[in-house]
Amino acid sequence: MRTVGVEEELLLVDPDSGDPKALAAAVLARAEQDDPGQDVFEKELFGQMLEFATHPQADMAALADEIVRCRKEAARHAGQIGCAVAALATSPLPVSPSLTMNERYQWLADRYGIGTRDQLACGCHVHVSVESEEEGVAVLDRLRPWLPVLNAISANSPFWQGRDTGYDSYRTRVWGRWPSAGPTELFGSAERYHRRVADMVATGAILDEAMVYFDARLSARYPTVEIRVSDVCLCAETAALIATLTRALVDTAARDWRADRPAPDHSVSVLRLAAWQAARSGLDGDLLDPATMRPRPAPAVLRSLLDHTGDALTESGDARNVEEAVTGLLRRGNGAHEQRRMLERTGSFRDVVTECVRRTQG
Repeated sequence: MRTVGVEEELLLVDPDSGDPKALAAAVLARAEQDDPGQDVFEKELFGQMLEFATHPQADMAALADEIVRCRKEAARHAGQIGCAVAALATSPLPVSPSLTMNERYQWLADRYGIGTRDQLACGCHVHVSVESEEEGVAVLDRLRPWLPVLNAISANSPFWQGRDTGYDSYRTRVWGRWPSAGPTELFGSAERYHRRVADMVATGAILDEAMVYFDARLSARYPTVEIRVSDVCLCAETAALIATLTRALVDTAARDWRADRPAPDHSVSVLRLAAWQAARSGLDGDLLDPATMRPRPAPAVLRSLLDHTGDALTESGDARNVEEAVTGLLRRGNGAHEQRRMLERTGSFRDVVTECVRRTQG
């Protein structure tokens, strides 16, 4: 059974006003004081962000429990210094991001200017174990058309600087400003993958290999593929669903590779359009069907995803839970849909943040 790990970035906010607060250093100090040597929580690009990483898990129920536990621990540490955590991919309220000061982040700020300062956006990265780099690259080639569907499920960033953007996942539009971000062409082999990465670094436009911000990539630290398209999800249950579907997609892709079934040869231009469509309308409109790259209603595309990964989900014992989770998701909507419903009900971005803090803590 492949193991899965999840990294989530959370927004630190004032519990009364809802305004983002640059208190990550203080929260991390409190976490270290409570648990010396802890390796769960880390700093991020901005002081208003806190990241945690789960341990690798083969059992998806155990992974879901750990996501909930990490969120609660983050909330506890934050509460001890007078702030709160919210699983929001962008801040509904206006914010002036505070850069975390270290040599790497300062280089990014100097190199990319306002493009760096506009990157206060929280994502969810999923790591799935692979047996080799060759298998990993074969998986990356076959995952490409399905990644926008994962983004539509996770979409949780409709607001930016106190305004409705018209997007379900505005975070992905912000993230796409990095020069190395986005979908990739087919690699075909690990050797060609590494050659392309080396060519990108050699241009000098990016700092190093860690700045290759593909939608999905080989991890430089772990024997995993790292899928990076998802917003941080409002509900922990949705994060667990994303992780479970991602493992099933990896299993299915690896099986297709071993059976010599070719990877879909969609162009990067079309994949970018699929990503834009998913970010724009999430689950409320059409998505581009991963097989045909033509519009289909989002529920039908989600059904195609379940059909595509059905064998893998059955073998892992996750099929029933995923079916129920997808049914619930379509009924209530993704995080962006829920945030808009909160705003319609309360008329206040502050109240949206307050409610999202409560949801984050379960």
